[in-house]
Amino acid sequence: MDERFPGIRPQSSFWQRIDAFARQSFAGASTALLLLTIAAPLGLPGQAQLLQAIAIACIFFWSLFRPACMAPPLVFLLGILADLLGFAPIGINVLLLLIAHGLALRWRRFLTRQGFLTVWLAFVLVALGAAVLQWALTCALMLRLLSPVPVLFQAALAAGIYPPLAVLLTRAHQALAEHVDE
Repeated sequence: MDERFPGIRPQSSFWQRIDAFARQSFAGASTALLLLTIAAPLGLPGQAQLLQAIAIACIFFWSLFRPACMAPPLVFLLGILADLLGFAPIGINVLLLLIAHGLALRWRRFLTRQGFLTVWLAFVLVALGAAVLQWALTCALMLRLLSPVPVLFQAALAAGIYPPLAVLLTRAHQALAEHVDE
């Protein structure tokens, strides 16, 4: 390795660069693909809430455990995608996902040393706060008071979907990390 440029291999092959790019883009690409899959016309009840719950869960997880792969511009684009797919007012999911991303980064040092229960409880607080903020912003944009039941359902759905989603994302995270260490 060249001492002038730590971390850069002077003769990385084309396939090594492709591999590094794929690893770097996995978090964003898998989140976008998951959002597109959930947005398909499946006829599920609460599909919009499921879309938003999965978006915030993925953003929180990847921001916590692979922050270099989940940069704010990518979170912004994923928020736009979630707004468009979920027929939400443009900007609401962008704001909520950027806040979740910022909180995950802020709490990262503490949470990555904790067990799953602590991480999950932190996520539940983030999801509940995001749901309340979404409700308040939607009420303000529509100039009327809406029922809070759908956003509370969304927070509960996000809390319930995080554990199985975290298992899958943790396996992917470990697989990406194991190959890099070789």
